[in-house]
Amino acid sequence: MVFDPDRPALAVGIVGTGVMGRGIAQVAAAAGCTVLLLDACPGAAQAAKEQVGAMLFRLAEKGRVTEAVARAALDAIRVAATPADLANCELIIEAIREDLEAKRALVAELDAVLGEDCVIATNTSSLSVTAIATGSRWPERVAGFHFFNPVPLMKVVEVVQGLRTAPAVLDALVGFAGRIGHAPIRTRDTPGFVVNHAGRAFGTEALQILREGIADVATIDRILCDAAGFRMGPFELFDLTGLDVSQPVMESLYEQYYQEPRYRPSPIARQRRVAGLLGRKTGCGFYAYDHDRRVVPVEPPVPTARAGGVWIAPGPAHGVLVNLVSRLGATVLFGAPSADAVCLVAPLGEDATTAALAHGLDASRTIAIDVLPGLDRRRTLMTTPLTTAAVRDAAHGLFAADGVPVSIISDSAGFVVQRVLAGIVNLGCDIAQQRIALPADIDRAVMLGLGYPLGPLAWGDRLGPSRVLGILEAMLGATGDPRYRPSPWLRRRARLGVSLLTPEAGPERSLP
Repeated sequence: MVFDPDRPALAVGIVGTGVMGRGIAQVAAAAGCTVLLLDACPGAAQAAKEQVGAMLFRLAEKGRVTEAVARAALDAIRVAATPADLANCELIIEAIREDLEAKRALVAELDAVLGEDCVIATNTSSLSVTAIATGSRWPERVAGFHFFNPVPLMKVVEVVQGLRTAPAVLDALVGFAGRIGHAPIRTRDTPGFVVNHAGRAFGTEALQILREGIADVATIDRILCDAAGFRMGPFELFDLTGLDVSQPVMESLYEQYYQEPRYRPSPIARQRRVAGLLGRKTGCGFYAYDHDRRVVPVEPPVPTARAGGVWIAPGPAHGVLVNLVSRLGATVLFGAPSADAVCLVAPLGEDATTAALAHGLDASRTIAIDVLPGLDRRRTLMTTPLTTAAVRDAAHGLFAADGVPVSIISDSAGFVVQRVLAGIVNLGCDIAQQRIALPADIDRAVMLGLGYPLGPLAWGDRLGPSRVLGILEAMLGATGDPRYRPSPWLRRRARLGVSLLTPEAGPERSLP
């Protein structure tokens, strides 16, 4: 019989008192649990208790908790000297280093002192829970319980079902997550679980765009923050996390999925890691840093030139673009484009060259605009290889005339936002297709764990599943790269005209 997550004096042992262990101890103690801290490093557990106490009293000073609550929580934390001191615990959460053999050995060591009903939860972020559980004589009591840093602020935890984890263990951990104020996300034991798995499309696609020479680091970050609504650009995030952390994760997931193209790492990141350009922690990464302050290159000035006449290619966005161009002060040309007109196309998934040829346009006078993310926060213009500087500058000046910033990129199937968002949606659909987690849980996990404006499936609904499918099919056709092949989950729901959050309508079943 597993523990009752609501029992007032629930005894929780935490092994490993680094940043994650301290955070878990704080939320568990604040929830009224008795917490025992154990660390192999002498003095580390006591130091962790003192640090947690300092954090609790800082919260009291800010009025987040009362001083009485802070004192009670600190008093509930004890220091264990040996694994035997954890014998009466009902739940053990291990948060030691990310090393499979070390975690497996720890589970075996705990097996010798714990009762058979004690649950062992591993905070691993990238290792197989099933493999860790082989260290136990009772693998059914071992599950994943993956928190995010900082634990007190990141209110989500992945509850991971190993192949032999007992359902009652998962239920108890779900209840415990609610007790400590975290949203539990049930997930299968697969590489990256949900959050780290779903996050692959953001950074890897940005690195691919950079590698193809489509835009520079600062431009990609600006487009994704301003136009798509991300709180942080991918390269700013790489610098914050550090390539010494991010690059091994990218390579590990790629190998664990047997070199699935969707997770393909970039040689750019690997080379920069080898060079020691890790990010903020080394003072230089994708950006330079001045006393820990990121130095962002200044955007190029807006050209003084303004397009006088603009011919707009027919298509779904024609009316929107006619209104915008007219409001910005240019003349919309109808019929055949004149010899001096700027020719405007709005491809979805295709590059500017393909769109120009499809409409029989002069590529030297053609410019493409991305309409997918809207046109009110930042506008992205894309040139063909032959677009003249005069046409580029005239289009830039026109589309920046009302103060909305404009980014210019080189020719690419799918611009920047289309490539990244379609990848995020597609990967979320594949996670649902593989039954790694339920559709609604995928979205909730991504929003809480990654801070995206929307979950991947809801984002696909907002953009339109058929439109996302069309973007991916066009990019796949243009590049031949299987990383863009559409998920069956996306393809079927787009064809049926239903939400990407629509679960399977067959008989109810648990995750495999």
